[in-house]
Amino acid sequence: MSREDGPRRDDRAGRDERPRRDGGGQDARRDARGRQRGEARVQGRAARTTAAPSQRARQGDAARGAAYDTLRAVADSDAYANLVLPPLLRERRVAGRDAAFATELAYGTLRLQGRYDAVLEQASSRPLAQVDPPVLDVLRMGAHQLLGMRVPPHAAVSETVGLARERVGAGAAQFVNAVLRRVAEQPLDVWLTRVGDAADPTGEDVVARLAAVESHPAWVVRALRESLVGSGRSADELAALLEADNAPPRVTLVARPGLVTPAGLAEQVDAVPAGLAPTALVLTGGDPGAVPAVRDGLAGVQDEGSQLVTLAFAAAPVDGRDERWLDLCAGPGGKAALLGALAAGRGARLVANEVQPHRARLVEQALRAVPRDAVEEVRTADGRTVGELEPGAYDRVLLDAPCTGLGALRRRPESRWRRTPADLATLGALQRALLASALAAVRPGGVVGYVTCSPHLAETQLVVLDGLRAATRAGTPAEVVDAAPVLAGVAPAWEPVTGRTDVQLWPHVHGTDAMHLTLLRRL
Repeated sequence: MSREDGPRRDDRAGRDERPRRDGGGQDARRDARGRQRGEARVQGRAARTTAAPSQRARQGDAARGAAYDTLRAVADSDAYANLVLPPLLRERRVAGRDAAFATELAYGTLRLQGRYDAVLEQASSRPLAQVDPPVLDVLRMGAHQLLGMRVPPHAAVSETVGLARERVGAGAAQFVNAVLRRVAEQPLDVWLTRVGDAADPTGEDVVARLAAVESHPAWVVRALRESLVGSGRSADELAALLEADNAPPRVTLVARPGLVTPAGLAEQVDAVPAGLAPTALVLTGGDPGAVPAVRDGLAGVQDEGSQLVTLAFAAAPVDGRDERWLDLCAGPGGKAALLGALAAGRGARLVANEVQPHRARLVEQALRAVPRDAVEEVRTADGRTVGELEPGAYDRVLLDAPCTGLGALRRRPESRWRRTPADLATLGALQRALLASALAAVRPGGVVGYVTCSPHLAETQLVVLDGLRAATRAGTPAEVVDAAPVLAGVAPAWEPVTGRTDVQLWPHVHGTDAMHLTLLRRL
């Protein structure tokens, strides 16, 4: 019997696998006739005699089960992992280290799905296209434990086979066992070389190699390389950027000005200053939801990059009055809450607009601690119509435009596999319409902040260029405001890129999502 075909080893019980003697002094490796028995058969016999068949079917643990159910929800219902997993963990009372394990297992498996599929393709006896999706998800989870987590190989294989037996059947569990044992035969660096060589046999296709090794669709790799160059950085940073996309993001808190100070927030939680945004703290331990300031809305969970672009927008100089601000696409409310807190401290009022009613309710919740006189209204409306209905009504307009989210691949692990180049056309039309509305809604001398959580040039620089041309034709001309000194004013440690008037943040450079900011002043 080969290693791959052997029964599952149950290492969880800490079984001593050395030859044992029974009560009569006979080697337990020998049967009643004195024949030598293989270790695998001894273990298999022990496993068969210690549990009833109905009990043997339930081998998976709660953390792995929650991760598996999250993967299936993502695959079957187009759900978002960050919306599915936390409620599952609460419902099943998975907490502490087990919850952290389940989170890394689910999110890491999704992020590195492309890499693991390439590994499994080589380790499997059949093409992955012929493997049922539920079985493939189990295999991916096993591969992540073996190659991406500090799980001992015997535990990774045995626990994953147990989960397979429970969820997809005994026959599939044998297949999972065989494939994962082959994966376990080689360390990650060997597999990465094999995967890269298979994708790029001639050694000349850097995009294909990086796409396979760093688990990104090839079109995304090409787009990110173009974005680096187009933003004044080197294409040589591409590998580091992709690697950063695959790292779990830091949990960053925002201390909303006037509601709580960073020092006051730090007294309630294990956290350290983030390094760029003066409002940002990086959580070093604990549950952010358990922090009193977060529960009360005085603080929130918000990426440092999101904080930086919001602070820079609010700091951009305007000509004349500065009393009425608009967040045009406000859901789910993180930027709106930070803007509302800033507005309260400056005697301004914020209007938060959101097209989706359920997201508008999230905005109301985010703004619950902001002084009422600083929030004029939270409303549900199509942002594309605001400029026509309220021309020149605002001193500042923030447009956090809907986008592909390629700048937040660390946070939305499934999004890299869902987005396609076709999305750029649909989103581009929406972005241009929203920018036209924002430029019409701001008064002359006022400022528009165009923000995306994507560095894709088609969603950033090209939209702005087209938007400026369209605004001139529409009679609402605008000019670009140099955002570099504005951001430097709120984040002195930030180092601008020479020759750029916009701001592009990067995970591998700044430790943030790849947020983009262009500032425009209405003429």
